[in-house]
Amino acid sequence: MSSPAPGRPVRIGLLGFFTADTAPVVDVARMAESRGVESLWAPEHTHVPVLYTSPTPTGFALPEYYKHLFDPFLVLTAAAAVTTRLRLGTGIALVANHDPITLAKQIATLDRISGGRFLLGVGAGWNREEIENHGVEFDTRWRRAVEHLEAMRAIWTQEEASFA
Repeated sequence: MSSPAPGRPVRIGLLGFFTADTAPVVDVARMAESRGVESLWAPEHTHVPVLYTSPTPTGFALPEYYKHLFDPFLVLTAAAAVTTRLRLGTGIALVANHDPITLAKQIATLDRISGGRFLLGVGAGWNREEIENHGVEFDTRWRRAVEHLEAMRAIWTQEEASFA
C-alpha cells in the first residue's frame, strides 16, 4: 500500500445508512465536520420490494436497515443546514428511477442550500424489482441514467433547456 502523495492530505468521507434507528444525521454531520471529515455520503433505495430475486452486491443477505433508509436528498439537506464545510454526496443516487426535471430541481436546491458543497454520486442499481417498480427496464437502466444526467445537465446550464 502506498502513502498519499507528498503535500496532499488524505481526505476522509463517511457513508451513513440513516434510518429512524441510527444516530440523527444532524448530529453525525456536526461531529464529522468538527473532526475534519471531508464529506458525508448517503445511499438511495426508495424501497426494497417484499419479494426480490436480485443477488445483493455483497452476495450476503440484505441488512434489515436497507428497508428503512431515509431519502438521501432530505438527509443531506438536513446535514447542509447544520454545517458549513462538510461536503455532501449521494453514495449513490439511482438517477434512472427519477423524473429528471424533478431530480434536477432537488439537486440544484440542495447544492444552493449547501453553498455548493453537494457531490452527485450516480449508479443504476442492482435490485431488478426495485428498478422495475419505477417503470425502468433493468437491462436499459444505465442508458436511461446517462440520458437523465444529460437532460439534467441541460437544465442546469441552459436558460431555456431542451433535451431529446
